[in-house]
Amino acid sequence: MVVAEQKPLNEILAMLQPYKKILVAGCKGCVTVCTTGGKKEVEILASEIRISRKKEGQEIDVKEITLERQCDPEYIDQLEEVIKDREAILSIACTVGPQYIAARYMDKLIFPGLNTVFIGGSKEHGIFAEFCQACGSCGIHKFGGLCPIARCSKSLLNGPCGGSANGKCEISKEVDCIWQLIYDRLKGLGKLEQMTQVIPCKDWSTSRDGGPRKMIREDLKL
Repeated sequence: MVVAEQKPLNEILAMLQPYKKILVAGCKGCVTVCTTGGKKEVEILASEIRISRKKEGQEIDVKEITLERQCDPEYIDQLEEVIKDREAILSIACTVGPQYIAARYMDKLIFPGLNTVFIGGSKEHGIFAEFCQACGSCGIHKFGGLCPIARCSKSLLNGPCGGSANGKCEISKEVDCIWQLIYDRLKGLGKLEQMTQVIPCKDWSTSRDGGPRKMIREDLKL
């Protein structure tokens, strides 16, 4: 899932400072799972904005809505009625959400309430870790099903660096060396010979070098 974190409240308040009619729009997708942009977070953030303005003696009218998804045009249309009288929209979805809203409502000011951080998974309740950098050319089968691009601090493809010690990365004793995990995994599978294969330099043309990416499912086209 896409993992995002809320921007500092002071930054959000500064962005919205000139406006009195605001819509806080959440998303029931990934950001609900990582508890940064769901219905509950919309309610909390809207309350914080109201309280802050009240302390400053300033008027404000904050509406709230949580869409099924903000990365799908059909759900963006659900804003049609509630958005009409709003001066500014604060989207607390991943960064796709505010861009979709901006494209749909050309006359409205859109602000991001979250910072999109990475593609990851839940390690335990409230803890999320990066597992993928969306490079566009997955090769984790060469590494026992684990990704050194995202999970090695240096994105090394041919073994650990000299800083790896006791199974930990040199950046922190709290960070596992992914190459230790790859070794252990391949050993357990009886596939250690894969460690002797030289992996060529990564071809990044499937990542950002070719500009914004697009996927077309021909079987779904009307």
